[in-house]
Amino acid sequence: MDAALGAPEKMAEHSDELTPMMRQYFELCRQYDDSMVLFQVGDFYETFCEAAERCSRILEITLTQREDNTGTYPMAGIPIDNAESYIEALLDAGYRVAVADQVQDPADASGVVERAVTRVVTPGTLTEDELLHGDDNNFVASLAHDDGYGLAILDVSTGDFYATTVETASEVRNEVERFAPTEAIVAPALDPDSAASDGTTDTPTPDVFDADCMVTEYAGATFDIDGASELVADYFGPPDRLLATDAEIRACGALLSYAEYVRGGEGVTEDATDDTDTRLDYLNHLTRYDPRSYMLLDAVALSSLELFSSRAVHGQDDATLVGVLDETACALGSRKLTDWLRRPLLERDRIEARLDAVEEWTTTVQAREEVHELLRNVYDIERLISRVSRGRANARDLRSLKATLDVVPDIAEAMEGVESPKLRRLHENLDEMADVRDRIGRAIPEEPPIEITEGGVIKSGYDDELDDLRETERSGKAWIDDLEASERERTGIGSLKVGYNQVHGYYIEVTDPNLDKVPEDYTRRQTLKNSERFYTPELKEREDEIVRAEQRADELEYDLFCEVREAVAEESERVQSLAETLAELDTLVALAEVAAKHGYSRPEIVSEGIEIRNGRHPVVERTQSSFVPNDTRLDHDTLAVITGPNMAGKSTYMRQVALITILAQVGSFVPADEARLELVDRVFTRVGASDDIAGGRSTFMVEMTELADILGNATDRSLILLDEVGRGTSTTDGFAIARSVTEHVHDEIGAKTLFATHHHDLTAVADDLPNAINLHFGATERDGEVVFDHHISEGATMASYGVEVAQLAGVPESVIRRSKDLLAEDEGDSVDEGTCPRDADPSDSAPQSPPVTSASNDVLAELRRTNVADTTPLEALQLLDRLKRELD
Repeated sequence: MDAALGAPEKMAEHSDELTPMMRQYFELCRQYDDSMVLFQVGDFYETFCEAAERCSRILEITLTQREDNTGTYPMAGIPIDNAESYIEALLDAGYRVAVADQVQDPADASGVVERAVTRVVTPGTLTEDELLHGDDNNFVASLAHDDGYGLAILDVSTGDFYATTVETASEVRNEVERFAPTEAIVAPALDPDSAASDGTTDTPTPDVFDADCMVTEYAGATFDIDGASELVADYFGPPDRLLATDAEIRACGALLSYAEYVRGGEGVTEDATDDTDTRLDYLNHLTRYDPRSYMLLDAVALSSLELFSSRAVHGQDDATLVGVLDETACALGSRKLTDWLRRPLLERDRIEARLDAVEEWTTTVQAREEVHELLRNVYDIERLISRVSRGRANARDLRSLKATLDVVPDIAEAMEGVESPKLRRLHENLDEMADVRDRIGRAIPEEPPIEITEGGVIKSGYDDELDDLRETERSGKAWIDDLEASERERTGIGSLKVGYNQVHGYYIEVTDPNLDKVPEDYTRRQTLKNSERFYTPELKEREDEIVRAEQRADELEYDLFCEVREAVAEESERVQSLAETLAELDTLVALAEVAAKHGYSRPEIVSEGIEIRNGRHPVVERTQSSFVPNDTRLDHDTLAVITGPNMAGKSTYMRQVALITILAQVGSFVPADEARLELVDRVFTRVGASDDIAGGRSTFMVEMTELADILGNATDRSLILLDEVGRGTSTTDGFAIARSVTEHVHDEIGAKTLFATHHHDLTAVADDLPNAINLHFGATERDGEVVFDHHISEGATMASYGVEVAQLAGVPESVIRRSKDLLAEDEGDSVDEGTCPRDADPSDSAPQSPPVTSASNDVLAELRRTNVADTTPLEALQLLDRLKRELD
């Protein structure tokens, strides 16, 4: 982003010669030099000079010119009425947008109209419905370093605010991936492209924020502990009672400052001044959390398990875990469900409380369906109350809040008699807010206009003065309506008309042939081609009366509406508390709906092991016409080596075990006949293959990096999924890595592990390990075709059926025939030489030693020099990758 988006240098040098309006524009560009300034001129937002040229290209709008005493320069503008779509395009192009509105009525201006930036629109601080896509949270993050890394996360549109402290950049990355912010600010001491060293090497860690996240260094003063503490205290009270570390206080204070800045304040500048108009009064809660209280799902796990995004399972792009679970009735519940999936619980009591509630809803069908239907009438009152508090809500927003409050008593009645503790608590927390509902009902009509400055937003009977003004307006207009008939009768002019326009007001129009009949008390107002327009003293008096009443009524209506809106804003904490209650209730009802519709069962939380009977993959079973359930039994430290043909279901099986575990710790029923599950602190996945071309990493390097993360961070309470580890290199190297990983996980970590492999030698390794087992998926050949039964069984298998799967995939028949011939030759050679056939145990035959070369001698020498005891897992894998490439 260029530092200056406004005036070219030559204009800055001659600023004294600029017109007052252009000086005003360039001063705003200087103040908001990180943003594209949209400068209101009448009904348009204009940009000038270089900014105009950029906008013209990005927005595909016409580039025009403006001329004044300084010369001619480019100008490009967008209509205010359709500004949001253009702002979205600027955001997509990587710009912040500072919206500079006219804050003075042009009629009251003696010189240039006063303008000020009323909001700064950035990817992570969107509040406009037109720019927010869907119901998901839109987070902005703040990262500071002091006693650890302080991370703050805020959704400006809903008021959701979280803070935590972690020790390493790797842990920062895990928490960032949990919330997926679209924007982040970092202290100047932190390089936004390399947040910190994680302590394991001297090399800075990669960017902790996603490539799509806009990351910016923010003014250093805002991260200062004193200023940050003061701002946090202003919103939430003494920070040391709420936050655990100075790093958290710095991150939260800076984020609050940034949130005020984008509302039009001056928080970004070093000489910031207090501006109460920028305060976000709806920010009532700051939640400090410990990452260790939740199951950790990093970006690799989120992607490979397809919790929120899909790689198009069977052509369905939305086939995700959240997609199949989301039976929520309103936006509040949809966001809450996503939040629960981001942070599965580790506390058994909280999990059981949710399960009790889901179970009760599954057994009380009529009440559940009634509540579910009522919740469909609930609006997104979290975002709505934030607009109310920011003074951006219109009359329809208030009616939407009332419509939601109208439903609450019915929901409370439908929940009478609930038994589970969590549902009883939610029932007690259903604040009907009768005072707020009544005030909105008395003040705001059922179908108000969108605009709040042109009248019609306050009901008759709400205010006596407004009613008197409206009556004056109505009676005056009624008198004018009768005037045409009375004047025709008085003058004898049958074609006489009474009309109105905004320039000349009310008039009496007489055509030229009848001008000789015009009475003496008519005063000429306007001459037209074939007629004249007049007014009378009585008409002028009535007009002045009507205009005064209209203007005063519109002003009074606006003032009354603002009073109502401010009164509702004062109850923002109650509204947010109600929103939280409705969100949890909707989520629990949705989970019960899914369980009832699709045959889910309540999981039992146990101290050790995983035991699942007839488990199913929650997503795949919904995308296929049939699905084969499978059992799972893993003791606390069991490692299962899974073999079988391609396409037999190994990856699906492993993922379903992980997803069932996640669902249970969310508090959901699970797709299985029975499930007894140990609590898992983290799910690790090494599934699938992909290059990191931009990062210069091969598929194998990506695989090894992910593997290093698993070996360095897994505990005996983790669940590990490993799929074809070692396939990115030669068969010999791949098996060596697979075996060493198997032994390390078994001997050193003791985590519950599912390891799918085509290295059939690994089954013999598993046989020799006391806590390892072999499982396999079978297949049969019928009439030359492979038939998969998708059923897992104990023991190992040696057949991969790779050629047959290639045939099913549509590989040309000539290639298939040649493959089978070569395979037959290899098997024949193996038999002739006394080695194992295709389906025999290949471990019985010793592989030939590779020839010794100078390169291999160099590799051996370096290996002898390497001190294994001082080498981290990641360094060892990097060394192995480099040595392999040298040998190749």
